[in-house]
Amino acid sequence: RESRDLSASGEVRSLLHTMSCEDLLSVDYEVFGRVQGVFFRKFTQAEAKKLGLVGWVRNTEAGTVEGQLQGPGSKVAEMQSWLRTTGSPQSKIITAEFKNEKIIKCLEHSTFKVVRS
Repeated sequence: RESRDLSASGEVRSLLHTMSCEDLLSVDYEVFGRVQGVFFRKFTQAEAKKLGLVGWVRNTEAGTVEGQLQGPGSKVAEMQSWLRTTGSPQSKIITAEFKNEKIIKCLEHSTFKVVRS
């Protein structure tokens, strides 16, 4: 009887793991415009955390901001819209590009980090 209980709890753990990792997306992004020196990374991190996303953001030598988003598809879509249209109060976004969008089994990051060069 004990082994049956352990097996059942193992099945429950497996099911919960599957549910918590369902419908997760990963996407890389790059934002063009006046996005450096205007707290864009800080605001991006705050918005991503508010939406429950993980990943990272950093400045590039080309004057853009790039990074990766991971989380539930609907929240990733909200963040993509924010990166296209909102940004930080002082930023002037020209465009945002998204690539390498893919479904992932589990999150590859534990939080959303500002990467400093």
